[in-house]
Amino acid sequence: MSQDATIAPDWIAVDWGTSTLRAFAMNVDGAVLAQARSEQGMSSLAPDEFEPALRVLIADWSLPNPCTVVACGMVGSRQGWQEAPYRSVPCSAKSNAPIRVKNVGDDLEVWLIAGIKQSDPADVMRGEETQIAGFLALNPDWDGVLCLPGTHCKWVHVSAGEIVSFRTFMTGELFDVISKNTVLRHSLEGTGSNDADFLNAVSDTLSRPEKFAANLFSLRAADLLNGQAPASARAKLSGALIGMELAAAKPYWLGQNIALIGASTLCTFYKQALAQQGINAALTDAASVTRAGLSATYKALTRKS
Repeated sequence: MSQDATIAPDWIAVDWGTSTLRAFAMNVDGAVLAQARSEQGMSSLAPDEFEPALRVLIADWSLPNPCTVVACGMVGSRQGWQEAPYRSVPCSAKSNAPIRVKNVGDDLEVWLIAGIKQSDPADVMRGEETQIAGFLALNPDWDGVLCLPGTHCKWVHVSAGEIVSFRTFMTGELFDVISKNTVLRHSLEGTGSNDADFLNAVSDTLSRPEKFAANLFSLRAADLLNGQAPASARAKLSGALIGMELAAAKPYWLGQNIALIGASTLCTFYKQALAQQGINAALTDAASVTRAGLSATYKALTRKS
């Protein structure tokens, strides 16, 4: 590929997940000059294939020599390019303690952001720590609880610039598994949802979580006996799962300052569920705080050099 001299970044920010690789050409002030994306996520690469995959993606950009690359996500996992060991809570939420990747061409200086672990109860995060750092870079002196909905939803207590504790809930993955691999799949086909059914299911499950399993089978029975619409069934399944999560996460959100970080559609479900409980949660775009977190790490590296 020929280089595009019009795209001349000062450094490269990389969000490298399990299934997707995203690279951003950045200037020193943290502005995005260009971006590139591929499906070469961590799960599809051997350790010696990460550098070639990155080089192909950024080949069109005119890079400084050497060029600093700051990467977050599963690229730093045990199965990734090189393991960036977990930091233990409580730990700084603003400093990401990156490690430098070994055996990379001299024209690149690649840094991987470390994940975070909690011993009791056992928990880990990798990628979300960068979003948290970015959120605090954009919202200095913020204290409270960050909720990061996704396949595995995180509830993170942040105080005085530190991650104090966190809990992970497999809510998104459970929705996917139940909707595709159980008898309920026959009653959930299609698109759309229903806000009233969603909120009723949240309230019912939050107040009576012991009814959860029975309520799930009722979704199938309501379809067979009453012709319940798939949109209602999906809304009730989402509401039941999020209601279960809120019941378990109550110590994190009750009476707390809450901000949501993630995809807008999913975060809206959480915002509605929390509003029903009298909690006004702020919405924050995941992509922007991820880049802000990568930028904060880059700035910390340049200050040390």
